[in-house]
Amino acid sequence: MKKLFIIALIFLPALLSAAQKTIMVDAGGKGDYKTIQGAINSLPDSSATRRVIFIKKGVYNEKLYIEKSNIVLEGEDREKTVITESIARDEWRCGHTDDWGVATMNVGANDITLKNLTITNSFGFDFKEEKIIYCASDTINLPGAQAGKQKKLTKNGHQMALRTMNATRLKAINCHFRAYGGDTVSPWNVENGLWYFKDCIIEGSVDLFCPRGWAWAENCEFIAHGGTAIIWHDGSAIEDSKTVLMNCRFKGYDGFWLGRYHRDAQFYLINCSFAKNMRDSAFYRVQTANIIQWGHRVYYYNCHREGGNDYSWYANNLPDGIKAADINVDWVFKNKWKP
Repeated sequence: MKKLFIIALIFLPALLSAAQKTIMVDAGGKGDYKTIQGAINSLPDSSATRRVIFIKKGVYNEKLYIEKSNIVLEGEDREKTVITESIARDEWRCGHTDDWGVATMNVGANDITLKNLTITNSFGFDFKEEKIIYCASDTINLPGAQAGKQKKLTKNGHQMALRTMNATRLKAINCHFRAYGGDTVSPWNVENGLWYFKDCIIEGSVDLFCPRGWAWAENCEFIAHGGTAIIWHDGSAIEDSKTVLMNCRFKGYDGFWLGRYHRDAQFYLINCSFAKNMRDSAFYRVQTANIIQWGHRVYYYNCHREGGNDYSWYANNLPDGIKAADINVDWVFKNKWKP
């Protein structure tokens, strides 16, 4: 028995090293793989041990599908490690029945960590002119000769850099998510979604940050290129679900709108900073047939507009019994997850 124990001690470091081996991706061919998808595909379908894929600086023209859990995708340099693809959701849905594949990064697995990456959906940035396309499904009504199975593609339509489907836990640290249109970051799981963002930049158009479930965003910057709201939340399945934005900054085009809702939602904005050119307009409810079960739940604490002259609608209004000091990651996720 003692001999077996000694042998185990001898080989344990090697076993741990193998389990935690980092795969390197280098577009120039000096790593284990030249593509990120190739590195993901090389991994076993499941693992109790975290798998790290380190991505060297470069531009990776890839649409990623992540269906294996417990993976870290870590870039060498946030602004110089770029994953990019051009996708219009409005066009994608004309030939597909769901959103799987609609984003530059499509996540269908749990415990995914993103670090030091720029993830871009370049459709709006590359856009040259509006066009009408044939669309067998998900259509809009167009007048006259254009009526029927057709759709207009515009610069600021839905363009997702990140989209989750059936995932429940995702963490992004020091990442830059870029799109010109709407729904840039769309982590969606209204019943079980747990999403954590820290030190990120997120830019796009309407609902450029639109989590469903529970979300925490800390020290993040949100940039609006257009649209009628920066943030949106769907908390319609469970009354406790919420989105917290802590120490975040909001800026955009002149007169940009902060937020809107048309499903049950719950927002907490703590120590946030708003650009001077933000519209003097509180979160508004979009006309909808949805039943809002739990009322208007948008809460602020110590938020200010650059240059002073704060608007009255984001004055401190935390619910009774909740103190700003109590609002932290554990408070949001409770015992479900410790990111």
